[in-house]
Parts: sequence; structure tokens; C-alpha cells
Amino acid sequence: MSDFTGLIGQADIIKHLKAAINTGKISHSYIFHGEEGMGKKTFATLFAKTLQCSKKDVKPCNVCKSCVQSDSRNHPDILWITHEKVSIGVDDIRTQVNADIQIMPYQSPYKIYIIDRADKMTESAQNALLKTIEEPPKYGIIILLASSTQQLLPTILSRCVVLSLKLIQKPLIKEYLMTHYSIPDYKADMAASFSGGNIGKAIRYATSEEFEKKKEDILHILRYIDEMELHEIISGIKTISENKSAIDDYIDIMLLWFRDVLMLKATNDLNLLLFKDEFQTIKKQANLRSYDKIENIIKSMEAAKTKLKANVNFDITIELMLLKIKENSNG
Repeated sequence: MSDFTGLIGQADIIKHLKAAINTGKISHSYIFHGEEGMGKKTFATLFAKTLQCSKKDVKPCNVCKSCVQSDSRNHPDILWITHEKVSIGVDDIRTQVNADIQIMPYQSPYKIYIIDRADKMTESAQNALLKTIEEPPKYGIIILLASSTQQLLPTILSRCVVLSLKLIQKPLIKEYLMTHYSIPDYKADMAASFSGGNIGKAIRYATSEEFEKKKEDILHILRYIDEMELHEIISGIKTISENKSAIDDYIDIMLLWFRDVLMLKATNDLNLLLFKDEFQTIKKQANLRSYDKIENIIKSMEAAKTKLKANVNFDITIELMLLKIKENSNG
């Protein structure tokens, strides 16, 4: 992305960053906060690129040596902190940030460190970083990218400018997909609904053939879920979600399905459905269930997503969710 104008739905953050660049009042530490796919890396990359650009404007020129190096991830003064473990350890911070930041920038006014998944830092790593955040050299800027701020120490949060990315309204996402990716209207509508306001998720859904296959796999189970035995459903879900990182996508599709069931039961309006092609099946499932039971199913899936984020046992979480769906399958 060449400048901030391509980042839809985040006007407040863009205004803040441009004002900081324009006035020269740059903080030594920032946190970009939002779920995966919402643009944290894009914001951090553009902000760093703009700060280092030789044109010294509120947007990068995209042609100077610094911008070209930034685009190729080869800028000597824009450093991405890497780690090979599940968590970011104290040694990662000490060697890649604390020791390195003492060396002056090679060619730029700033030396910028970007720590992706900063909420994965151990407590000792955060404490080590805190010392640098509290007394940084005048050229040092540290940018933390975090899906959740709950894992970050209060002392870290209090010393950083926290910029929280907002969920984007469905019409904006739909328009963006149609304009920038030439996605057909019906598919853009589905992707925007599925995304829950997350632009990255919407783009992935709309442009990925693999994701289209995921959708068809889970829809096959949803069509016949009332006729299937519990063990068949569990087996089916586990087969198609061998990659556990994809389970959120499957649960999101299931949520949209049962929200359609609830919507049809409440309104009997086909035009309000996302899965319009599945009208007959959805109508049948709506007739089989009471409002309370449909809402119980939706709550069970939302609870499963929360538990999975908290690293509760995968198999047990999925089985309990599916058991709730079967318990509320009729009546």
C-alpha cells in the first residue's frame, strides 16, 4: 500500500499519525491494537516508511531510496523483531532491541523497531523492553503490534500511545472489495458479513479459492446436521479442520448460518438471508427450532470461540459446542 488513503475505516488513527508527523511530535513508543487481519502491520509499515522518507511529508513518496528499501523489507533502520518460539523471550528483546538501539541509525533520522505479536512477550521480556521505552535514545521508536492489550503490562501500556483499530462497517468493506478486487456484488456482500468488520478477513474470504472450499465443506455438514449422529458431526468437523488455526473460520460460517436460521424464523424474508441458495434447508431448520434454542446454539459457538482464544483444549471445546447444537436441534 502506497499511503494511508488505502486504509479504510480508520480515520482517527490516520489523523493522529499525520498530525504527529506534521508537527514532529513523534512518540518513542506506540501500540497498534486490533485482531489479526485489521491492518496493524500495514499501519506500522506505512508509519515507519513515512517517518524515514527523504521527502519529509505526511505521506511517503514511494520513490526515494528509503521508501524502496522499506517496501522490500530491506531498510537498515526499520527493524522487525523476529523469534522462533511460541513466546517472545527476554533474550530476543535484549539482543534485537536493547543492545541494537544503542547503535546510531545508519542513514535515517530514526531507528524504528516493530515487534509483531507483542502480546506474546513474556513478562521478563516486557520488563526488559520497559527499560528501553522509559529511557530511549532520541532517535529510537518502538512499535508494538498486539491482538490483545490484556497480556501487556500496565507499565508498558502507560508509556505507549495506544491506537486501537476499529471494526469497519459492512457497506464500506463491500464497496472496497468490489472497487479494489472486482468482487461480484453477492460475493462481496457475503465476505463483508463474514468478516465481522475485519477487512483482512473479508479480503481473504473473497479472494481465496481455498476458503471457498472450506465454506462448501462446512455447509455440507450444516445442511444435514439434524439427520447426523453426534459422532458423525464431530468426525466431520475434525476432518475438515485438521489445521486448528482454521477452526475460527468454520465457526464463523456456522454462526452466519444459524443467524440466517434465526432471521428467517423472525421475518420469513428470503432477501435478508446471506445463504439465499440454502433457503429451503434454512427454513426447515427454522421451523424445527424455537427462538430460545437457536439463540442457545449461537451462544454455544460464540463461547467456543472465546475458549479457543484462551487455549482451552481444542477437542473438548469443539465437542461441547456440537453437543449443544444437537441438544437444541428441535422443539
